[in-house]
Amino acid sequence: MFREMRRKRQQLTEAEARQIMAAGTSGVLALSGDDGYNYAVPISYALEGDKIYFHSARSGHKLDAMRRNDRVSFCVIDRDEIVPEEFTTYFRSAIAFGRIRIVEDDADPEKRRGLELLAAKYSPAIDIDAREKELLKMKACVVPVLEIEHLTGKAAKELISK
Repeated sequence: MFREMRRKRQQLTEAEARQIMAAGTSGVLALSGDDGYNYAVPISYALEGDKIYFHSARSGHKLDAMRRNDRVSFCVIDRDEIVPEEFTTYFRSAIAFGRIRIVEDDADPEKRRGLELLAAKYSPAIDIDAREKELLKMKACVVPVLEIEHLTGKAAKELISK
């Protein structure tokens, strides 16, 4: 179903790709946008198991695109070092492919779990009471959840261990 990487020597292991996903702070979510145009949006996220959690306002282009086509991809760049004298870049990145669904119900424990993971990732030093106060604002947002079907990673050949 998913294409094999053409330059297999540069392919990272699934564990390496997962580590890139876990360590990143932002990525680009690629969706089918309006009028046949692709829509790629930078976004914060949290990874747990085979799920990637996002947060979003209750309406907008991103959600419209998700509702129209639930097949998406999400890319995280771990390294992007320009090497001018070699006319190249030393890069490491990972891409997750899967289906996304929007958790809107405040009573759904998955919505709360996603928001807890995001709060822990981006505000780890904030005390539990302050986080809980923030989580009470759940009604203002939805939590899109990407279920990973395929995960791949690639690096510049110069970064691959031989």
